[in-house]
Amino acid sequence: MNNITRALFIFLLTTISVVAQQKITLEQIWSGAFRTQGMDELHAMKNTNQYTVLDIDWNAGTAQIDLYDFATLNKVSTLIDSKNHVELRGIDSYTFSSDEKKILIATNSEYIFRHSFTADYFIYDISAKTLSKVGDSKIQEPTFSADNSKIAYGYENNLYVYNVATKKTTQITNDGKKNAIINGITDWVYEEEFAFVRAYDWNATGDKIAFIRFDETEVPEFTMEYYNQGLYPAPYTFKYPKAGENNSKVSLHIYDVKANTNKKVNLSDFNAYYIPRIKWTNDAQTLSVRLMNRHQNNLDLVFVDATNGKTEGILNEKDDAYIDVTDNLTFLNDNSFIWTSEKDGYNHIYHYNKKGKLINQVTKGNWEVTAYYGFDDKTGAVFYQSVENGSINRDVYSISIKGKKKTRLTPQTGTNEATFSPNFDYFINSFSSSTTPDTYTLHSAKDGKLVKEIVDNKRLAEGLKVFNLPTKEFMVITTPKGHELNAWMIKPTDFDPNKKYPVFMYQYSGPGSQQVNNDWNGYDDYWFMMLAQQGYIVACVDGRGTGFKGAAFKKVTYKELGKYEVEDQIDAAKVIGGYNYVDESRIGIFGWSYGGFMSSNCILKGNDVFKMAIAVAPVTNWRFYDSVYTERYMQAPQENASGYDENSPINHVKKLKGSYLLVHGSADDNVHLQNTMLMVEALVQANKQFDWAIYPDKNHGIYGGATRLQLYTKMTNFIKEKL
Repeated sequence: MNNITRALFIFLLTTISVVAQQKITLEQIWSGAFRTQGMDELHAMKNTNQYTVLDIDWNAGTAQIDLYDFATLNKVSTLIDSKNHVELRGIDSYTFSSDEKKILIATNSEYIFRHSFTADYFIYDISAKTLSKVGDSKIQEPTFSADNSKIAYGYENNLYVYNVATKKTTQITNDGKKNAIINGITDWVYEEEFAFVRAYDWNATGDKIAFIRFDETEVPEFTMEYYNQGLYPAPYTFKYPKAGENNSKVSLHIYDVKANTNKKVNLSDFNAYYIPRIKWTNDAQTLSVRLMNRHQNNLDLVFVDATNGKTEGILNEKDDAYIDVTDNLTFLNDNSFIWTSEKDGYNHIYHYNKKGKLINQVTKGNWEVTAYYGFDDKTGAVFYQSVENGSINRDVYSISIKGKKKTRLTPQTGTNEATFSPNFDYFINSFSSSTTPDTYTLHSAKDGKLVKEIVDNKRLAEGLKVFNLPTKEFMVITTPKGHELNAWMIKPTDFDPNKKYPVFMYQYSGPGSQQVNNDWNGYDDYWFMMLAQQGYIVACVDGRGTGFKGAAFKKVTYKELGKYEVEDQIDAAKVIGGYNYVDESRIGIFGWSYGGFMSSNCILKGNDVFKMAIAVAPVTNWRFYDSVYTERYMQAPQENASGYDENSPINHVKKLKGSYLLVHGSADDNVHLQNTMLMVEALVQANKQFDWAIYPDKNHGIYGGATRLQLYTKMTNFIKEKL
């Protein structure tokens, strides 16, 4: 945080203290008065024992990349300051060349969807202090080759290679066309549900580029209207495969930089309906590719010989339900690899040789590995994050690759996340809990010993004291059916056990998700505390289908999304309603996206339990949602019609008794406004009264300007009036 930003932050807190406002306001929440101080764009260097952070001056609109030493935490230098370069309107993100002598800087970014964006990119030569632009227009996902001589990038559905020395650009694909063919950049559904955008990868010597080609020709189109474009609304049309509809036809290609040739890889020996990941191994001519069937319950790891195109199946995993795709694949020096899998019922780390033969299961137990950090080839240590210390917590561990000498490196209970130095001597730990705001500290990777504090948020914690905020009480709720569910509850600080309180429940409930976790407050948490200050109890329950308690707990909802999760929310509400201090006639529920789907179902299927519900951007019928996500958990509607129809709230509108608020953004490319519009029509035809709000040109996040403030004011007023 720069000095000007820090001064503004201190001023905000000082103002709060002087005025001594005991009650939280929505204006404070959404103005950022409670925002924590952090380490933006923290990158560990690979060639030196150093790291960089992005220091942004929001008032001046400038940014600088600062270099620090891991061992001492001393600032080594400022690598670049945007105020010294008129071409840079700030720094949005950055990556280094492999020799870390050049930086690729993004500025003027324009988002396309949730993860994808175009930007103006510049190459900054650190020693020469020169800046040069890549391409004439805004481009996508540029990366350096391994030899640092070239940069590949996407532009208007084609791939290009830019020569850094000659500044010459070569177009390496030519058939790219909007809503038809995409080369090297993912389509909408891959971006959203397989969580990656750059669908190409350089090999270790910089002479090959592997990429995925998407043929969207047969994918149905979806059109949204934008209303702020002028006298007439402007349509925006893109390819969106709904459940059971055609997906992009994907193919794998390898471009030879020296020969300027493009070859398609024959994957006909495998079920290659989806290609959710590609990654070069440490052997420069061996590409790894993950392939999946449409049901996403059969995964192949395949090696491709780039010299002749031959393929070899290395590993196959099957599951009775589905397999989650992760980025946890690391190749070691001998091309053996580290991989995570749920095959024993919990997500754990495995070590395979280069032929796919299991060498060792590295971690074991009735708990989940939640992040893989890396392997130290000097000591043979594997570093990872897990929930071994309770499913609501996160800790950092080391263990030998043979599965011995496990060491917990983070002593504080809460949420710990690590960034390791390149030599694995140190790690920067980000820690928070429900009672401690974010702190950043330096630790020894050998034993976790604290070396030095870097950043804390004591000033924020001190400034919050005037609000006398309530705390989250973590608990386990056992339902009448015997299911043990993680939960938290926020009570008013002046809680009186002899009074009867209304309860406002919050949840998300989607497969593998978690809302009951021990970390610091988000924006919603301050809202919940504000409601507690006004006399409400706020509760959150993670029902079956949520994550980090094993595959069986998570996958019980397979082919029945909205059945068991809804049962659990209704049953949990009944348990809470039975507490002496709860008014069981005044229980409400709220959720966004999947949570909106759930809150809608709850007030319909649980109409004798819930008095009110708020649903923001909900799926109201899984037939309207995308193919990859929906079919992963439900199969196709043609295969599982009853699973779709019996658990979609749009088919239960006649059961509505309580008060229902329905909210959606008109430009939601993810959960389409269609969900709300058809839900509204169903409610109208059932002669049900309800409240609803549409936010023009807002996407799935419904934000921008005063939007969040207005929305949360609306929801707060609805709660006060109806609950």
